[in-house]
Amino acid sequence: MSKRKARSSTEANPEWSEADFRKAVHLPGVSLAKAVTAARKGRGPQKEPKKVAISIRLHPDIVKRFKAGGAGWQSRIEEVLKKASARKKAG
Repeated sequence: MSKRKARSSTEANPEWSEADFRKAVHLPGVSLAKAVTAARKGRGPQKEPKKVAISIRLHPDIVKRFKAGGAGWQSRIEEVLKKASARKKAG
């Protein structure tokens, strides 16, 4: 696993420059509280049935191979498991 360097609050939220203020967009009728609530809501309802969160232990080589393919590595593992499961049912 990669270790992320902890960032201070000033690094994560730098002070705005004059240019930042000029680029900012005012949204009439939207309060700060509503904006914060909307930002924290997440992705919204899923279009497909929800997945079940589990914990699984895999050999490091397997994880490394799937992660090497970039984003979506967990979905690729799921596809392999689905195919294996279908073969098992058919056989």
